[in-house]
Amino acid sequence: MRPTPPTIPSRATPAIRTARRLFEKAGGTLRTSAAIRAGIHPRTLYAMRDAGIIVSIGRGLYRLADAPPLSNPDLVVVAQQVPRAVVCLVSALAFHGLTTQIPHHVDIALAPGSRTPAIHHPPIRVFRFGGGSLTSGVERHRIDGVPVRVFCPAKTVADCFKFRNRIGIDIAVEALRAFLRRRGSTTDEVLRFADIDRVRSVMIPYLEAAL
Repeated sequence: MRPTPPTIPSRATPAIRTARRLFEKAGGTLRTSAAIRAGIHPRTLYAMRDAGIIVSIGRGLYRLADAPPLSNPDLVVVAQQVPRAVVCLVSALAFHGLTTQIPHHVDIALAPGSRTPAIHHPPIRVFRFGGGSLTSGVERHRIDGVPVRVFCPAKTVADCFKFRNRIGIDIAVEALRAFLRRRGSTTDEVLRFADIDRVRSVMIPYLEAAL
């Protein structure tokens, strides 16, 4: 049975009531910096935390205590902490249902030379993608009210071959087979991204074997 959620105290200030509405508008979750930009004073934020109206779900990240449980908390936290990142590789495979692997990290793609995020939880693995490999095949999903950028299935499969030496060729091959079994999936689609990732010659033998 779901516990009784905390409510705004009857004597809550107008600032707290306004702040709660801003949290609700944002899907229940806000970074401290975003909350302040939205007009929530730090004092109000800390008062809400101390009153149990919001809870910390990550460094500088708060969620309404009575909001529904997060369906994918790791992706939500990382997307809020590193909005420029794109979920990739094993994490993207799991999101799309293309692997039997259980991710132990959140795999994210970032541009070469960009700062590596300091996130303590969940653990992350950073992969550097350049040019079209970073900008192609990006889907935007809304998870628990939070926008999350994820590479599409075909792009993710090609990426797995690109980074096969880091994640393992067995994961890449499993993903390719799972992708080809999906209704509507085509070899042309995956080869288009293989060209962008420059792994067409690597993928062709595995593609022929899977058909």
